[in-house]
Amino acid sequence: MISCVDDERLDFQDGDLVLFTEVHGMTELNDGKPRKIKNARPYSFTIEEDTTNYAGYEKGGIVTQVKQPKVLKFKPLREAVKEPGDFLLIDFSKFDRPPLLHLAFQALDKFISELGRFPVAGSEDDATKFISLVTSINDSSADGRLEEIDQKILRHFAFGARAVLNPMAAMFGGIVGQEVVKACSAKFHPLFQFFYFDSVESLPTEALDPSDLKPLNSRYDAQISVFGAKLQKKLEDSKVFTVGSGALGCEFLKNLALMGVACGQEGKLTITDDDVIEKSNLSRQFLFRDWNIGQAKSTVAATAAALINSRINIEALQNRASPETENVFDDTFWENLDVVINALDNVNARLYIDQRCLYFQKPLLESGTLGAKCNTQMVIPHLTENYGASRDPPEKQAPMCTVHSFPHNIDHCLTWARSEFEGLLEKVPAEVNAYLTNPSEYTTAMKNAGDAQARNNLESVIECLDKERCETFQDCITWARLKFEDYFSNRVKQLTYTFPEDATTSSGTPFWSAPKRFPRPLVFSVDDLSHLQFILAASILRAETFNIAIPDWVKSTQKFADAVNNVMVPEFQPKMDVKIVTDEKATNILPASIDDAAVINELVMKLEKCREQLPPAFKMNPIQFEKDDDTNYHMDVIAGFANMRARNYGIPEVDKLKAKFIAGRIIPAIATSTALATGLVCLELYKVLAGGHKIEDYRNTFANLALPLFSMAEPVPPKVIKHQDMSWTVWDRWIIKDNPTLKQLLNWLKEKGLNAYSISYGSCLLYNSMFPKHRERMDKHMVDLARDVAKAELPSYRNHFDVVVACEDDEDNDIDIPQISIYFK
Repeated sequence: MISCVDDERLDFQDGDLVLFTEVHGMTELNDGKPRKIKNARPYSFTIEEDTTNYAGYEKGGIVTQVKQPKVLKFKPLREAVKEPGDFLLIDFSKFDRPPLLHLAFQALDKFISELGRFPVAGSEDDATKFISLVTSINDSSADGRLEEIDQKILRHFAFGARAVLNPMAAMFGGIVGQEVVKACSAKFHPLFQFFYFDSVESLPTEALDPSDLKPLNSRYDAQISVFGAKLQKKLEDSKVFTVGSGALGCEFLKNLALMGVACGQEGKLTITDDDVIEKSNLSRQFLFRDWNIGQAKSTVAATAAALINSRINIEALQNRASPETENVFDDTFWENLDVVINALDNVNARLYIDQRCLYFQKPLLESGTLGAKCNTQMVIPHLTENYGASRDPPEKQAPMCTVHSFPHNIDHCLTWARSEFEGLLEKVPAEVNAYLTNPSEYTTAMKNAGDAQARNNLESVIECLDKERCETFQDCITWARLKFEDYFSNRVKQLTYTFPEDATTSSGTPFWSAPKRFPRPLVFSVDDLSHLQFILAASILRAETFNIAIPDWVKSTQKFADAVNNVMVPEFQPKMDVKIVTDEKATNILPASIDDAAVINELVMKLEKCREQLPPAFKMNPIQFEKDDDTNYHMDVIAGFANMRARNYGIPEVDKLKAKFIAGRIIPAIATSTALATGLVCLELYKVLAGGHKIEDYRNTFANLALPLFSMAEPVPPKVIKHQDMSWTVWDRWIIKDNPTLKQLLNWLKEKGLNAYSISYGSCLLYNSMFPKHRERMDKHMVDLARDVAKAELPSYRNHFDVVVACEDDEDNDIDIPQISIYFK
């Protein structure tokens, strides 16, 4: 039995192969031989191995999964058509559909070879001919003959056989694109033989008249031949709000333009994104080009969409959809929408849009991607639960003490490196400028704060302007060399002095138990190119913060090495009684002191003396981290920081690209999963805009193109609350108009068999039945109570406000009722 540390959940499965390294004691396991595991659990597994003659286990050990190559044998097409084997299932409500579609595609090939054309949409003769071909092929099948043939499905197949639909093309394009990558790279598991997918539920619920399917000599004729001209008109006149213009947003805009969404006289597509285009976006956000870098995403994407379809009515905004922009996205804006499409990359923004859609009862089409994975969720008023009804658990953050003193993987090292970069090169120079801009205001603010953070800020500013102030490039080299010694030698010596390798905890267990790794100090050498490159990059960025010119001689490795060797490095002596945070629950590494206020006064005086020594108009240049410029030395410093620290702790190092991925907090997104997700969402868009679909027609999807795995399911319905002959869900909002008084509101609820005992606006109580004085408010209008009691500031564009009412029935049972909107004008 092998047990792992609690904060490293395992994703192993029975039968996986693993390698062991760094096992102390039972070193026989470190032989580099892959071992098969069984009984895999989240934090443990077992291996079948006789360890009787092995040495006793002491501590430590790292287990790494080994991916073994797998050989797949594919049948030739002629043979596979006759014996398709098992189909990859995507929708368990259609387990009998793939064999039928397998026959249908064979019949389509035969239809085309016999008649030289596809079946015509709406032609009953062609549909009958097609169905007879399917029946014939099925009857001649020796193995796998179907007992029943669904003629309704085959009729739909025949009518739509000729059409090329954008959402289907996007969806299959994503899948096929990933298969091409697999074939080229031999990475990930390919689709094995046949995969079939249909979205018959996307068709209108009402039977279509053949005349409605006739071509109109427009770019949408293929779509009309499947969905009819009436739905095409609805698409063109729809009012759509797309939130986000990144990877998903670009794909959505392309799809919507090709589908003709918002391309009619009544239609309008609003897209908003407050971000600008960065170089790293170009690999997957295909509406952008390199000359667009630095421009607003939404504006560029809207222009590109208009080039795809000049009839699209699109408005691009640069506002973040949030409570602060509700004057832009006001009640009228939301009330006029037909559907909202999310193309966001963070949960908080998704939750806000979800609440807005819930409030205004608008359909929300939600999707997300992570590498080769993607998911879609349909949020349909009164039919499904909302997005916020269920949530993934929050991502586990590494404790602060782990990042600062006890890292055990490269992610910890890179998190620390990013933090140090921002502290040294952005935050401290910004603090210096804040002080120099208005010294008296800054020092007054620090005195008023009087805490450990204020003390730390002042100490950092003084250190920067006094002991660590740079006037020449040699000063910058000295600063970088001493920082190297401090971070990667002195601090490690202090840590191992405070906690020696044989240290134990209060319970007697070894202090340096897994996952802690015992560190070793680095010995600087100009002959180690990684040491020298770190010093070079750090020196150049330090010079930038002090506006010091970079001399040409730094390009000479020998001259730069000589300059580094000229730096005098003082000998370090560990100190007694140094406090090092080991509490994983600690959120602040700054030690608080009862003398903070007194120390701050002394630091302010010292700071004034430093300011007197500065040249006139002295200002620093804070450096903001920019991951996408390979020439700015930012990633060189961060990768150097992280890899030197990894070397301290015996953690495998990473190259600059991997460091950029983690430190840049890049959410992995690839074009294939993005295309798949947006294609699936647009298939659901047909249903939303057509109307009349039941919950069983909608689909939520999770897919992993790497495995490959596809899982479709009906959305979950909302929870229903019942009271007497009434029922409601989270989608319901009760509306009372004509500017009611408090008494009228209470009577309105009484008529529903509800006794209101508390009414609040925000955090303010407008009425409570327990307070006799509140009865004096009975004849006051609710809007006046909101303004006078709750001090509500209702903007001119707002014609209603919302109150939360606590009610009970006649038997004193609490009843959760919907939010109540009171219209006062």
